[in-house]
Amino acid sequence: MPSTQKIEEVLDYIKESSPGQDEFYQAAEEVLESLRPLLNEDGRYLEHNILERIVIPERTIIFRVTWLDDAGKVNVNVGYRVQFNSTIGQYKGGLRFHPTVSLGTVKFLGFEQIFKNALTGLQIGGAKGGANFNPKGKSDNEIMKFCQAFMSELYKHIGQHKDVPAGDIGVGAREIGYLFGQYKRLTGEFEGVLTGKGLNWGGSLARKEATGYGSVYFAENFLNVYGKSLKGKRCAVSGSGNVAIYTIEKLYELGAIPVSCSDSRGTIYAKDGINLKALKAIKEIHHASLEEYATVDCACSYTPVSTYPKGGHAVWHIACDVAFPSATQNELTLVDAKALKANGCILVNEGANMPTTPEAYEFIKANGILFSPGKAANAGGVATSQLEMSQNASMAQWSFDEVDAKLKVIMKNIFTTAYETSKAFNDEGNLVMGANIAGFRKVADAMIEQGAV
Repeated sequence: MPSTQKIEEVLDYIKESSPGQDEFYQAAEEVLESLRPLLNEDGRYLEHNILERIVIPERTIIFRVTWLDDAGKVNVNVGYRVQFNSTIGQYKGGLRFHPTVSLGTVKFLGFEQIFKNALTGLQIGGAKGGANFNPKGKSDNEIMKFCQAFMSELYKHIGQHKDVPAGDIGVGAREIGYLFGQYKRLTGEFEGVLTGKGLNWGGSLARKEATGYGSVYFAENFLNVYGKSLKGKRCAVSGSGNVAIYTIEKLYELGAIPVSCSDSRGTIYAKDGINLKALKAIKEIHHASLEEYATVDCACSYTPVSTYPKGGHAVWHIACDVAFPSATQNELTLVDAKALKANGCILVNEGANMPTTPEAYEFIKANGILFSPGKAANAGGVATSQLEMSQNASMAQWSFDEVDAKLKVIMKNIFTTAYETSKAFNDEGNLVMGANIAGFRKVADAMIEQGAV
């Protein structure tokens, strides 16, 4: 059967069998469409029905989470864990607590995680999880109660040799601590079942920095191919969580000028560079809105969400050389892509998961702007999570510099793998295709070798 027909059949099938999961459809279509050159070259993948098998999770767990708030009221949320593919290793992927989390969100993230994890070169499979719980406005006690209730169900399905969750949006060090404490209480086991743990009880140095640092390392490798570097480049960064903060930190280390950050309420533009110390204090200590930043740095400008360009986001309408979308999915639209082009952007480097809409990507590709897909560029976080697992297994803790050095090598290897794969399929620099084919091929070959399971 021709690859085109097979891809269409598989995409139609998941739409029929998984209604209302638009983000999952988007992720699946991007991956499958980019596999055409490989499928046309090697018939084994169609012969063994790998496409049909890889788009269906091995296991999907949906559960009720009930917890008591400070007023003594019972609250109900929905929890998820999608264990997508364990062919090359135990399941690995974060937990996201956000009111927009749905089964479609978790499936898209878990599907992307399969290929992202494969690209790291480490032996980890793909999974994702979370709940439609909003930590904002909740007390520490309420967050603890929710995390304990969530883990009271999740613990049945995870383990250090089975599934090792991590943090994601809404799940930071505090939440991981509460989740781990409940897991230990329920099982009586102290084991590396979660990553992102506290440094005093099994965590890894450089873990919170890893995704942001790794994103910057990836961008530097990409620019180096064309005789360029980040030094002196003006960089627009979206988001203000760990990914954005440590993207900004590493950009400064490499001599770039990060001029923006954003949150759910608005965007900061600081033409001389973001005040990193102030940003960390506002977001990591006070957990406040970026509106507070404008009171600290009088030279900056603050654009509230209500005045964003129609169909776009203020952060992408700032003049920059390199864009680092580091907040959430589909945050960079066609309107934004056109603004980036008009303002001279030469590279879009995805620090978040699928932050660029399909229409925006097609415009970026057609207009010669370099593009680093998230499954490659933001793989530093999960790579360092696996390094944490290695430290747990050996009961050791590596120095910050040791972990950072390993991360730098891993990101260079991911870039080289994606770039060389794009060259091998006669589309040099198309890292969407290169990353998808490289990640898919590793997992698919292992699936064939392991038989019809």
